[in-house]
Amino acid sequence: MNSTGKCIIFSAPSGAGKTTIVRHLLERSLPLTFSISACSRDPRPNEQDGVDYYFLGLEGFKSKITENAFIEWEEVYTNNFYGTLKSEVERIWEMGHAVIFDVDVIGGLNLKKIFKENALAIFIQPPSYEELEKRLRYRSTETEDKIQQRMAKAHQELEMVSHFDEVIVNDHLEEACNLAYEKVNEFLKK
Repeated sequence: MNSTGKCIIFSAPSGAGKTTIVRHLLERSLPLTFSISACSRDPRPNEQDGVDYYFLGLEGFKSKITENAFIEWEEVYTNNFYGTLKSEVERIWEMGHAVIFDVDVIGGLNLKKIFKENALAIFIQPPSYEELEKRLRYRSTETEDKIQQRMAKAHQELEMVSHFDEVIVNDHLEEACNLAYEKVNEFLKK
C-alpha cells in the first residue's frame, strides 16, 4: 500500500468529535501520520508546541504567510489564524505515509481543492445542532462568548456538508470510528 501523496481530511464544526475520531484512526494499523497545524493562538492547558499545534504567535504566523510557507491558511476568527505548513506535509510523505488532517470546514475544503483526487474529505456531522452545543458546554474549555461564536460558525459549516466526499454522523462514537476506519482503509487501498 503506497500512501505517499495521499491525504485524509477530517472536518467538522467544533465539538462534533473529529479529533476523537482522528486519534482513533491513528491508533489503528493504517499508514497515517497526523499533520500538525500551525496557529497564531496561545496553547491551552496540556497542549504542547510541535505535538498539538505549531504555536507561532500572531507575528510569527503572519511572517510565515509572507514567506509562502503554507499550503493553506485561514483567519478562523479575528487575529486567530490556522494553517498547514508545506514542510509538514513533505515530512509525512517522505516517511511513506498518508497525511491525516484535522481541520475546520473551510480549511478542509481548501485542502480538497489543492489535493483533488489524492484526498479523501470526510465531514463529521453532529446528530443535531442542540447536541453540538451540549458537547461544547460539556468540554468546559470555552467562555460563553466563544461558545456562541462557535455555534454561529457551526450553522455556516453545516451548510457546506455537500462539498465533502463522505459524511459520517457522529451519533454513536464507536460506530462513527468504525465507519471512518472503513472509508479511510478503502481509500488508501486504491
